[in-house]
Amino acid sequence: MDNRLNDLLERINDFLARWPSAVPLLGLLLILLNFLLQLFPGPGFWFVDANVMLHLGLIVAIIGLLLVNVYRG
Repeated sequence: MDNRLNDLLERINDFLARWPSAVPLLGLLLILLNFLLQLFPGPGFWFVDANVMLHLGLIVAIIGLLLVNVYRG
């Protein structure tokens, strides 16, 4: 179990070292998804009404910006 977790963390680290801007872009995509869900309302889903994708996107983007500083510095 520990070896699999270690391998997974190494793979994530290698990916982020190659593409440090992937996490902020993922956050921006979540924010854009929230915007599109607000424009084209379907049935009243609770995560659309609560703007869950917006909040999750902001958190992911901020964490991603912090990671960019770590991997570039």
